[in-house]
Amino acid sequence: MTNKHFKSRTPPSRALGVAGRIARGFIDSKLTPLVILAALLLGAFSILKTPREEEPQIVVPMLDVFLQMPGASAEEVAQRVSVPTEKLLRDLPGVEYIYSISHPGLSMLMVRFYVGTKEENAIVETYNKLYANFDRIPLGVSQPIIKVRSIDDVPILALTLWGKGYDSYHLRRIAGELENSLKPLDGVSETTIIGGEPRQVRVVLDTQRLTAYGLTPGAIVAQLQNTNVRGQSGSFARDNRQFQVEAGTFFTSVEDLNQVVVGVHAGYPVYLRDVAEKLQDGPAEPNTYVLFANARGGAEQKPGADYPAVTVTFSKSKGTNATDISRRLLDNVNALRGYVLPSGLNVTVTRNYGETAKDKSDELLKHLLIATLSVTLLIALALGWRESGVVLLAVPVTLALTLAVFYLYGYTLNRVTLFALIFSIGILVDDAIVVVENIARRFSCRKREHGR
Repeated sequence: MTNKHFKSRTPPSRALGVAGRIARGFIDSKLTPLVILAALLLGAFSILKTPREEEPQIVVPMLDVFLQMPGASAEEVAQRVSVPTEKLLRDLPGVEYIYSISHPGLSMLMVRFYVGTKEENAIVETYNKLYANFDRIPLGVSQPIIKVRSIDDVPILALTLWGKGYDSYHLRRIAGELENSLKPLDGVSETTIIGGEPRQVRVVLDTQRLTAYGLTPGAIVAQLQNTNVRGQSGSFARDNRQFQVEAGTFFTSVEDLNQVVVGVHAGYPVYLRDVAEKLQDGPAEPNTYVLFANARGGAEQKPGADYPAVTVTFSKSKGTNATDISRRLLDNVNALRGYVLPSGLNVTVTRNYGETAKDKSDELLKHLLIATLSVTLLIALALGWRESGVVLLAVPVTLALTLAVFYLYGYTLNRVTLFALIFSIGILVDDAIVVVENIARRFSCRKREHGR
């Protein structure tokens, strides 16, 4: 009688597990090359469309609260305004830190919430808390002014205007024209002019003339404010179109001020020129100073000389591509040459976060390519060209799908995400080496079994 030994064997579909069955489905499917090609194309699209910026989009709501108390000293503002307001704001949910700065007549409080707190909720709760308890603030304190601060307030581009023969007053006027020309561009949120002397019309009143006409400086100021306005005075329809009619005009020159009627005396109008000792149209006192140190010199500039300068900064809107915005801004600056910007004026880029973000992301992609090719060559020398081809496909496809997820979830390429991708290169390469080496070992063991 012959004894037969039967060896139970688990069906292959059950022994492989979920990951194995998925892998077998891709191996046997004719759509696998198309899926790989689609993943690579999706990754390339994500690289081109994913916004690039320097700072990460971490949601940390920060609010600045301003309270004015005219005539009060810094110590009085601290005790009567800053401290009570701090106690109110500490009751808000999600508040992490509160800082206060007390100036003569002004209190500034900086409220920082925990990471992840919704910005809209933080603003609404702060408004409700302050206005619901405003009766606890001493009399004489103004209504609170709340301003939201975020990482997008950091300028991505700074242009410094300077040149031989240009003073701070003329540079400031050119910077104002440049700001007005570039601010309407899509993606630009805030613009700031730093340095220079802004234009100011100074009115010096004659006290004796004011007394003779029975006028006061306060009445002159009120009359000038009421005259320097423009408002809607009506509308009319014509040819299926609606036209808005505006009345009034703004002051544009000293002559306009001379013609302003500031009062009536003895039945005759009193003009501003009748009570003004001097009207001066010129530069005001600057609040900030900017100097440009020309180290290289040029045809007309001396090396090492400091020139008066004015800097115009640009911030981007939330979720936009800093690289694209900075490039479009620079293209428009070049287009304004000879029109808004004089040909002899130097425009130096002193900050360009869009360019640095692009350089860092391009450097990362280059290192990803180098790492992939290095691992492919190593595996080709150790295991064979067939195994290296698997790595050459697996690593780029994985990175392409990762970048596609970045784009779909609204992430940006910044310092944090770039570091995460750099850190993941080592893990991805190690996994590729281990998996391919294990597959090669299993194939070799199966060949030896079949060869017996």
